Formats: sequence, C-alpha cells, structure tokens
Amino acid sequence: MKRFILIISLLFTVLSVLSLNSCQDYHEEEKTAASKHTCPMHPQIIKDEPGSCPICGMDLVPMTKGATKTQLVLSKSQIQLADVKTISVSTGSFTTSKSLNGRVVSNPEATEVISSRYAGRIEKLYIKETGLSVTKGQPLFQIYSEELQVIQQDYLLQIKQMKAFPEEKIYVHFRNAARNKLLLFGYSEAQIKDLERKATISPFVTVYAKASGVVQELSVTEGQYVSEGSSILKLENLSTLWVEADIYPEEAARLKEGTAVRVSIEGGAEQAAEISFIAPALEASAQLLKVRINIRNSGSFQPGMRAVVTMPTAHISDAIALPIDAVVRDENGATVWVKTGKETFEYKKVTTGQEDENKIIITSGLEGVKEVVVSGAYLLSSQLQLAP
Repeated sequence: MKRFILIISLLFTVLSVLSLNSCQDYHEEEKTAASKHTCPMHPQIIKDEPGSCPICGMDLVPMTKGATKTQLVLSKSQIQLADVKTISVSTGSFTTSKSLNGRVVSNPEATEVISSRYAGRIEKLYIKETGLSVTKGQPLFQIYSEELQVIQQDYLLQIKQMKAFPEEKIYVHFRNAARNKLLLFGYSEAQIKDLERKATISPFVTVYAKASGVVQELSVTEGQYVSEGSSILKLENLSTLWVEADIYPEEAARLKEGTAVRVSIEGGAEQAAEISFIAPALEASAQLLKVRINIRNSGSFQPGMRAVVTMPTAHISDAIALPIDAVVRDENGATVWVKTGKETFEYKKVTTGQEDENKIIITSGLEGVKEVVVSGAYLLSSQLQLAP
C-alpha cells in the first residue's frame, strides 16, 4: 500500500513539472510573437525588439496579430505612417482620355507680309533686326520711288483742275481716281491729307505698319533696290497660335473638328480648346495624322514650345472609377483593398475596364463595398505577404 501511494505521488510530480514547462513554453512563445516589431513603410523589416528601420529610419511598431490570410488589422500609428486613405464607393460618369505630345507653331492666318507696292530704293529702315515687336501705325521703312512721285503729281494736278472747274463733275471723278491710286500704292489717309495741305511732291515715302506683331523675317537692307511686289519683312501676330499633335489613324475615327480638348503649355495654365483641323492624309514617313488646335496666347507662349494635348477617348455612364494607384496588379490579376472595420482591411479581386493616366474603371468585384483604399494599397499587400 505504501509502495502504491509512493508511485502515485511520483506520477503527480512528473505531470506537474511537464505542465509547468508547457505553460512556460506557451507564454514564452506568446511573448516572443508579441515582441516582434516591423516598419510601417517597409514591412519586410522584422525585428524581435523595438528600434529603428535600417532603410528609412522610422521607429518600428509592434506587429499586430489577429489577421486572416486576406485581412490585415493595423494599429492607428501604422495606418497613419503608411498613409492609408480611403474613399466611399460610388458610381458616376467617367471619361477616359489620352495625352499627346504637341508643339506650338505660329498661326499663318495672323501673319502679315509687308511688300513693296512699287519699284524703288530702300532709303531707311526703322526696323533693322528680327524679333522686335511692332505696333500698328509704327514706321517700318522709307523708300525712294520716282513712280510714286508721278502719282503724287497727278493727284495734285487733279485737285487744281477740280478747283478751276467746279461745275465740271468729270474732274471730281479724276481726283477720286488719283486718290484711290495713292491708296492702292500704300498711302494712308493721313499722308494724303498732308500731301493736299503741303501741295509738294516728294520721292521719299514712309511706309507704316498696318498691324501689330513680331518681326519674323527681314528681307532687305538700306540702299537696296526692290521691285514691285518684293517682300520687305514679315510680321507674326502671336495673340493666337496653333498647337499641332500627331495621332494614329484608328484614333481619328473618334475625333472630329470641334472636339473639345485641353491644352497645357510649359509656363502657362491649362486651357480648354477645340480641334480645328484634322489632316486628310497620313504623313508618309511616320504614318500618323496631324491635328491642329487654335489657342489663345497669354503673352508668354512662343512658337517652338512643347505642349501636352489631352483628348477624350471614351465616355461611360454609371461606372465605378478609382484612382489608378488603388488597384494592385500581379500575376494573379487585379485586386483592391477595402475597409471592413475600424482598423481592418481586406483585399478583393476585381475586374477592370478602361483606364487613363489617372483613373480606372471597376466593372465587378466591389458589390456591397462601401470604402476602398486609394492610398497605401501596395504597402498593405506587402504587409500581408510578409506577415508571419
């Protein structure tokens, strides 16, 4: 009997020791798991004690347990440091767009070519270099012309005859004809009145600008003889400009003259515009079509500047559109992170549709979802893969 009692006592002692060791091992394991720390920005960094991230220097935070294979439970500090932000899921209209590289060119329709209306010698140039701004009414050059001297003399003669024979209407017609001839040769109303007042002829005539602009070309020098119709200079009016961009032939089917686009030029704000011209034929070297957009010049745009043209490609109604960074793509498809609780996030597979540089359409997978993560989705995916 005593022997039996001794054996029972020994067995109880052994079981107590084993139970104590198991309990100690369990608490030690729990303590070890709870003491692991990670970086909110670099979840691959896992350490057994607090410290700093060797990559970014942030303080390590305790790893939170309780997540499933598709869920993560984050602390408030982890959410803040990882910059996790969400938006409410809603449907609306969505317009896809495409950005094209364009270039600013001068508008030939606003270009003024100043040419000589009679043969003569360029006596004086008031504009001697390109790039200068010219205002309407500003003197451009002075020319010596014997032909113009004859026309002046004829006009003064017709005025004298009209005054000598006021009853004869024919001399009024002769005077008007001589006056119109002066106008055709570039005389202004002020110059004609000055000629009548002084009643003296001169072979030197000053030509004034009839429009404002910037001197693009200067074709003559002082002392040079020019013939009738010779180009003297070219003025570019930069108040309106063209933006030209290239598109593929299949894209042209969705565009037409009058299609609304947005144009952004370096150094200026984005402005709304319309396509004014689509080339009817492809460029042989590049197999591209050229489109043209008229834009207003704020005063800082110059021909040769680079431009970005944003043109629409499709319009869809009642669509769920998310920022492009909200969708995580890998070899298994596209997924998004949704908020299922106060600090709980779960990823869901989705089907995507059309997209542009900023947004993407979700066609299925978000049924019943209220909030979607739009910032920090890739960090959440990394955290899920590296979580023990």
